[in-house]
Amino acid sequence: MMVNTQNWKQWLEEAGEMSRFTGRFFSQWFRPRYEVTEFFRQCFIVGYRSLPLVGLTGFIMGLVLTLQLRPSLIDYGVESQLPAMVGIAIVREVGPVITALIFAGKIGSSIGAELGSMKVTEQIDAMEVSGTNPFKYLVVTRVLATTLMLPVLVMLGDAISLYGSYLGVNIRGVTSFDLFWTQVFDNLSFGDVVPAFVKSFFFGFAVGMVGCFKGYHSHKGTEGVGRSANSAVVLSSILIFIIDLVAVQVTDILGLN
Repeated sequence: MMVNTQNWKQWLEEAGEMSRFTGRFFSQWFRPRYEVTEFFRQCFIVGYRSLPLVGLTGFIMGLVLTLQLRPSLIDYGVESQLPAMVGIAIVREVGPVITALIFAGKIGSSIGAELGSMKVTEQIDAMEVSGTNPFKYLVVTRVLATTLMLPVLVMLGDAISLYGSYLGVNIRGVTSFDLFWTQVFDNLSFGDVVPAFVKSFFFGFAVGMVGCFKGYHSHKGTEGVGRSANSAVVLSSILIFIIDLVAVQVTDILGLN
């Protein structure tokens, strides 16, 4: 009982610290000086350099999903609906969530380790002494970059995944390129695309905020850096599933499903 109580206390303390950290982000976001150059550099790092991994994952995901669904649809005699079903699944749920998890594993751990190493080597303290605002330079730029770039990666990942699905359809059949994409887009609606796009902003914000928080509060030397990177991935992945669950409930209440 004492262990459980202590764990809950630590969890609540960390939740409070992260809430203050998030509030500090919003208070610093609008204040000059704006680190525009660093922001664009972070967009390049978290966006462009993540594209190969996201693209490869999306391609394999679309291909495998198509090959897995095909036998079941043949049994029910609705094989012609394969492009529509795969398209809806990828755009609404599979694409955004899988891309966000890949993003959390690559970028979340990278941010946690980078800021953690800066913290334990006292580089952040040196920035404060020199008159630079380390929070503005290190945290705000990274969180904004992850928030804005993940939706872009989701759209590109969805497109690559659908192309993988097109190849999967043609492995054991013949479907023209125009017919495949016509079936996909004819069965997509406003309620499929917009909620998936909007929740990807929240996924990116969660990944960036958790990574920065864990790195910024890292301690205990190199061991702490490893813990920061690991816990950043775990916590951001959990938050992605929670945000996804909330998004599904909200879209259902709004009648967008």
